[in-house]
Order: sequence, then structure tokens, then C-alpha cells
Amino acid sequence: MSGEIIRRIAQLEKALDPNVMAREAYSYFRDITPVRTGNAQRRTRLSGDEIRADYAYAQRLDDGWSRQAPRGMTEPTERFIRDYINKQAKG
Repeated sequence: MSGEIIRRIAQLEKALDPNVMAREAYSYFRDITPVRTGNAQRRTRLSGDEIRADYAYAQRLDDGWSRQAPRGMTEPTERFIRDYINKQAKG
């Protein structure tokens, strides 16, 4: 029994590692970024644990300016992270 608990704790530590979570969040954020020319997705980068949208109209897209992402990208990504943590916790 204690071996199983130790194994599960190790799995959680790995899944909830800030670097792993940052990569998961970045991947999701980039996937939901609207695509017209591809510029927004190409110019979205992960810098450490921070997602950087390096283009002039990033705030407009995040405010829901595009019909492709009416809720922007930040709010859905935050929800994704919460769901990811809950899923990992439940095993």
C-alpha cells in the first residue's frame, strides 16, 4: 500500500511540475490562438513559465476580437490549467 502511495505522489509531482504545466498550457494556448495568416501562432512563445504573445494585436485577440476565439486565449487557458490540475489530482 505505501509503495502505491509513494508511486502516486511521484506521478503527481512530475505532472504538476511548473515546467510541465507551462508546456501544457503553452501548447493549449497556441492551439486556440486564432489563425488567419498564422502570424499570431508563430509569434507566440514560451519563455520560462510565461507565455508571450509577441505581436501588436495580441490584446485585441485576447479580448475576443476574433470569432475564432470569442473568449480570447487567456481565460480558456486558465480553465485548461485548472482542469489539468484536477484531472492529475484525481488520477
